[in-house]
Formats: sequence, structure tokens, C-alpha cells
Amino acid sequence: EGLADSKYRPCPLLVKYVEAGWLGKKAGRGFYDYRGDVPVPTR
Repeated sequence: EGLADSKYRPCPLLVKYVEAGWLGKKAGRGFYDYRGDVPVPTR
């Protein structure tokens, strides 16, 4: 029980982003694409 409960599982999109290395500003990409001058939402 505890944290092993399925309600605490990360959402599939978050798992996909982490596996791809899309970790946010430091990686240059995540929920936003930080590679340009202005952050652009990714789809």
C-alpha cells in the first residue's frame, strides 16, 4: 500500500517526457520548447 497504490502513479505523458530526456529548461525541452528566444508549448 502507501505509495505503491495506483493512484500515485505518474501520468503516461510525464513518463514519456522523462524517458525522452525532456526535463524542462535545463534540457531545453519539456512541456515547453526552450531552444528558441521565447518558450513555445510542445504538443
